[in-house]
Amino acid sequence: MTTTPSRTSTEPGTAGTADGLGPTTVLVANRGEIALRVMRTLRRTGLRSVAVYTDADAASPHTLAADEAYRVERYLDADAIVAAALAGGASMIHPGYGFLSENADFARACTDAGLIFVGPPAAAIEAMGDKIRAKDTVAAAGVPVLGGFTEKPGQPLPDDELLRAAAETGYPLLIKPSAGGGGKGMRAVHAPEALVADAASARREALASFGDATLLVEKLVQRPRHIEVQVLADAHGNVLHLGERECSLQRRHQKVVEEAPSPLLSEEQRATMGEAAVAAARSCGYVGAGTVEFIAETGADGELSFSFLEMNTRLQVEHPVTEEVVAVRGERGVDLVELQLRVAAGEPLPFTQDEVSWVGHAVETRIYAEDADRGFLPSGGPILALHEPSGPGVRVDSGVAEGGAVTSDFDPMLAKVITWGADRAGALRRMDAALASYTLLGCVTNTAYLRRLLLHPRVVAGDLSTDLIAQDPPPAAPEGVPEEVYAAAAVDHQLDLEGPPGSRGAASADRFAVPDGWRMGGPAWTLWRLRAPGHEATVVRVRRDGAAGRYLVSVDGPGSEPGSGTEPVTGEHEITGRKPVQVHARRSADGTRLTVTTPDRTHTYLRADDPATAHRWLGADGSAWTLHEEPVTAALRENDAAADGTVRSPMPGTVLDVPVRVGQEVTAGTTLVVVEAMKMEHSVAAPVDGTVTTVAVRPGSSVPMDAVLVTVEPLTASAENPADAPSTSSTEEQQR
Repeated sequence: MTTTPSRTSTEPGTAGTADGLGPTTVLVANRGEIALRVMRTLRRTGLRSVAVYTDADAASPHTLAADEAYRVERYLDADAIVAAALAGGASMIHPGYGFLSENADFARACTDAGLIFVGPPAAAIEAMGDKIRAKDTVAAAGVPVLGGFTEKPGQPLPDDELLRAAAETGYPLLIKPSAGGGGKGMRAVHAPEALVADAASARREALASFGDATLLVEKLVQRPRHIEVQVLADAHGNVLHLGERECSLQRRHQKVVEEAPSPLLSEEQRATMGEAAVAAARSCGYVGAGTVEFIAETGADGELSFSFLEMNTRLQVEHPVTEEVVAVRGERGVDLVELQLRVAAGEPLPFTQDEVSWVGHAVETRIYAEDADRGFLPSGGPILALHEPSGPGVRVDSGVAEGGAVTSDFDPMLAKVITWGADRAGALRRMDAALASYTLLGCVTNTAYLRRLLLHPRVVAGDLSTDLIAQDPPPAAPEGVPEEVYAAAAVDHQLDLEGPPGSRGAASADRFAVPDGWRMGGPAWTLWRLRAPGHEATVVRVRRDGAAGRYLVSVDGPGSEPGSGTEPVTGEHEITGRKPVQVHARRSADGTRLTVTTPDRTHTYLRADDPATAHRWLGADGSAWTLHEEPVTAALRENDAAADGTVRSPMPGTVLDVPVRVGQEVTAGTTLVVVEAMKMEHSVAAPVDGTVTTVAVRPGSSVPMDAVLVTVEPLTASAENPADAPSTSSTEEQQR
């Protein structure tokens, strides 16, 4: 459907001018951090930017950052985007990555409308976009490829032929869609018993993601390293490479950490792989910036072998690490977006291969809206507070801002943190410090997990592989919430009671109205019963200890009884036997930070309240915690729902499938509902053996976190098979 774009102008004016490009306005056909990243280059080079946005992005950072912005129904509506470019006076369209960036029909539509598509020719997109055709094309140019077999478009192999071809190739195998990448639809198959089902699942996901169910099956490399080479080509026949990026740290075929250069390659190996990437680019008549991806492994003799994986005919998410280390004529730092624009405008590349070198080391981490400690479950919520790192050698490409929200409408990547160092160890140290400084409150992110991952001995040593995260994961997060966080949250609540200095102070006419614990006969403890998601409530006792903001604090621990609050003042708390800790708590003038000082340390937290849920968020050192004040009387309630067999959604999302019906008997582990969130499928399983008594959702339903999906009446209720066991998500979550 074509939508007539509506216009928003934030900085109306005439088209900008850049040397060699002439008066130019560029429409950025994307959103989030890549749209903002492209706009930074446009602004620096004096070019004018036009954005497109959907209703969900009407007030998003990229919409507000553009000189002009036009509403469209969908980011995939090619006709509406072309119409917006023409309405905004644009002469070029930059597609970013994702959405329409590798759509040959969109590239042609731009050309037909008299617009310059900032990317390769449509024929090159088609040649490299089809993995089967791409393998044949690059193999003819002498680029090494993996063995395997393919399906013909629209002709899926019958089960018997699929099994025969797989047996001839040899297990293990990797199934992937021919028409797309990003890990969507990929399945590793280790035995023939799983092949038919996995192929059917991969076809469904490929059809949903790319509109094409055709599969490519390749020999699976056992300990692969994912290494890609950045190439540049102009319309004058010049093709060169800017070195490689190591992208082996992945979860479910999605990259998490990237770096340049690879710690694996020698200078000679870098040159060999670069020459193969240039040959691949030449084989399809490539023009612009692109990435040739390889699977590499080192044999027992230490010899490196590599094979063509695919070519991405666009800018990559991880392009900043290349920008940070590449030097031209000895000067470090290139702008790949500017080079894209100049090549698209017909200019020759401004340097040769001999003038390219590499200086230092760069690392990029992707900040995702996900709970890495719960199987990388997608998360969401309001962005209540946001602090991003800065300083020498630190760069943040972000697509979010405080006051916005993270929803399941788009990809879960929120930002990228990039650090540069003189060597790899220096870049990793700087990254750890940068992640410790990155804090987002209101939505669970993977920041703390990234810090643990980068401290993994194999990561530190550069011994990487694409299965490292799955087979040799970093240490799990500490169990529960640290006691000092409970204490900080309790005194923060106490500060709420006391209010600003002088507002409810000792000068009050009613001495009993001052919430400082005073009473006739001696001070009392204020009890705070705080609960973190997935944990029992913890009671924290707070008592004023002199001036405002000074307290004695005792953390009783999870599941503790609240008591009466009338214990006598002694050297140790009468209930816990633990000596209370002296605490001084104070907030910043704007209320965004809480500083807590104990006798041996001072710690500052970023703080925020979520009015929609009454949760309080605290963040520090790259970690964030959310705590809810639970009424003391909640400890006395009986759990009436304890044996009801209710299965709830582990995340907000959309129901894709409900493969059970009322009255059906199921066993523990049976898939009850498939929920999609952040382009991922999650199988929600039965926690116990039983009978389905209620199905509360249907395919297409939108569900919030903890929404009731299905109720199972347990066949038995025993200690070994409790009816109130929580629902779990299948470990077979797959990127879509």
